[in-house]
Amino acid sequence: MRRGFVVGALLAVAVTGVASCTSESPTEEAPPTSTSRQAPPPKPVQMVVTPADKAADVPPGSPITVAAVAGKVTEVLLTNDAGEPVAGALSPDGTTWQTTEPLGFGRTYSATATGVGTDEKPVTVTSTFTTATPRVKSDLSMSPLDGDTVGVGQPLAFYFEVPITDKVAAEQAIQITSTPAVEGAFYWFDDEQVHWRPKEYWPAGTKITINAEIYGKHFGDGVFGDDSRLATITVGDAITMVADGATHQMTVTLNGVVARTIPISMGKPNHETPAGTYVVMSEHTNYTMDSSTYGVPVESGNGYRTHVAVASRMSNSGIFYHSAPWSVGDQGNDNVSHGCINMSTENASWLQELSQKGDVITVQNSGGEPLPHWDGLGDWQIPWEQWQTGNH
Repeated sequence: MRRGFVVGALLAVAVTGVASCTSESPTEEAPPTSTSRQAPPPKPVQMVVTPADKAADVPPGSPITVAAVAGKVTEVLLTNDAGEPVAGALSPDGTTWQTTEPLGFGRTYSATATGVGTDEKPVTVTSTFTTATPRVKSDLSMSPLDGDTVGVGQPLAFYFEVPITDKVAAEQAIQITSTPAVEGAFYWFDDEQVHWRPKEYWPAGTKITINAEIYGKHFGDGVFGDDSRLATITVGDAITMVADGATHQMTVTLNGVVARTIPISMGKPNHETPAGTYVVMSEHTNYTMDSSTYGVPVESGNGYRTHVAVASRMSNSGIFYHSAPWSVGDQGNDNVSHGCINMSTENASWLQELSQKGDVITVQNSGGEPLPHWDGLGDWQIPWEQWQTGNH
């Protein structure tokens, strides 16, 4: 009985991990539960200024940075050739400093940067560089403008003052974001005009932000961006229209629900309305329709100069939907216009009151040739697969 007690006691000791100096059984040493790590040896900081010392033709729109490797930036002074300081900010972790204001064209700048490494010793470096002098500067116009409310088909159009050779650089300078986010891409209509549109129509209510930071950016061949632009745009209700030359009706849909069906008259033989997807460009009241604006003299047999109460432009070539009280008897029955979409004054007024620039009008069964993509805002005439190429 006594022996059994001793064995039981030894088991209890083993379970609790307490070693007995009177134990008759040898015990194994437990393996170490942790390994000690030595702290890395202190290192001197490495300071890197971008651009490097003696750099030339630095784009003034590019940020100037100071980075600390194996340490932190403690002080940076960047001044121009007049001794004026350039503002900058330190990153939250203290490892990078970057300018917060653009530089000037054709100026000389000097940077003095100090940092401290893990060895707690300061290191100071300097850099002197010059910014580029442009061969020519280009401002940027755009449509729509800041604060505009537009329709779901609205492309974002940008117009440079001179031809752009480095189109990728220009695209990178124009940042477009939206809530909700959408897939989209740029497409160049010529060397001075580029549009951005989403793959599908904008969702109603989308908020779009355009940050065109073109100042001081090099776009090739000595062309530099001049003034930057910023705009916030709102997409309104989803309004789409389908004008059918066979039924002589226009179906107007508001947020997925048919709001009205309007009797219309489109282009007569030899003046057929081009078929395709249009985007409303502008809206007018008390407007004069003038055939000479698209090359047909008013005095010719097919010329005209007619005053209308309501007109909304659909193309640069002179296609409008507009009030046409003289053709009410044909509306819903025959196509008798010179290419525009005729409707009654009451229907034209109602539609213009409901609609906005950027709304989509699809013309079908008109007998006309396809709408050229370059005519007005014919962006949706280009298939997405082609649009994605950018047409550089």
